[in-house]
Order: sequence, then structure tokens, then C-alpha cells
Amino acid sequence: MTEYKENFITTYTGKKFHYLDPQPDEIDITDIAHALSLTCRFSGHCKEFYSVAEHSIRVADAVPMELRLQALLHDAAEAYITDIPRPIKVAFGLEAAEQPILRCILLKYGLEGINSVIKVVDDILCATEARDLMSNTDDWLGLPKPLNLTIHPITSQDAERIYLYRFYKYQEGGA
Repeated sequence: MTEYKENFITTYTGKKFHYLDPQPDEIDITDIAHALSLTCRFSGHCKEFYSVAEHSIRVADAVPMELRLQALLHDAAEAYITDIPRPIKVAFGLEAAEQPILRCILLKYGLEGINSVIKVVDDILCATEARDLMSNTDDWLGLPKPLNLTIHPITSQDAERIYLYRFYKYQEGGA
């Protein structure tokens, strides 16, 4: 049987991940951190490489302490199905494909969902990233006011290391 018939991929750590029926034992934070650190935001159309892992770290930095683990994991499904731009997700209804994977990840790590505050912060960070990392966002609709900081991307290796460090720290309840 092939991976196409069984609908799985082989992850960085060598696990099989089944898209149509994800199971918590197929989820590994090392796979998530590694894949997100190598996945570029904006489908790679930014001025320089900026990873989904770094984006997630920045979202986690901007929310209250009790929401930081949720914020760090808010895009974790993209480790398994990659970062799909919002216009495509909306146009083709691809948010629905992401949800069972995200629910499985959250279940694995003892979380019930993603707080709505995280979506607000995610949008603010998107506006900040767009301003600093994209060439032309004049006609992007509905973005809030960007943060008063400038994003200088870190390396994928640093993003992976920091993502894992923060994950374990937040799981233990640390700041």
C-alpha cells in the first residue's frame, strides 16, 4: 500500500501522519517545530524568509500568559498541511481541512480550542508582517493597525529552537 492510498506523510521524526484520520500518537512537537521553522509565511512571497514558527512565537509573545501555549500552537496544523494563504483558504473552503488536524494537536497537548483573543493578535501580527516583509499590501482589506515594532526575521534554526523551548516552558506553566 502506498502513502497515497493510506493518505499519510512521513514526518521529520519518521512518524506516519494520516490526513483523513489524524491521531494524537502521530503528533510530535519536534515535527511541528521543525516543519513550521522551514515553512515560509505568505507562500514564500515575502522580502526575506520568515517562518510560520517565528510568526507563532511572536503571537505567543503578544498574548496573556495563560494563552501562550494556545497561541504557539494556533498554526500548528500547517506543519502537516503547509501554510495556505488566507484568500485561497476562504475561496476553496480549506479552513475545514485544517480543523480536524488542529483539534487533534490541541487534544494531544491538553487544550480544548484557540481563544478568540489569539485571532485578534494573529491579525495584528499579520498586518505588522505585511508592512515589514511584503512589497505591496496597499489593497489588503481588513487588516488592523500594525504593532509599533519592526520585524527582523531570525533563521529557521533559531525559530525551531525557540519554538521548542517555548513549548516546553509554556506546558510547564512558565512565562
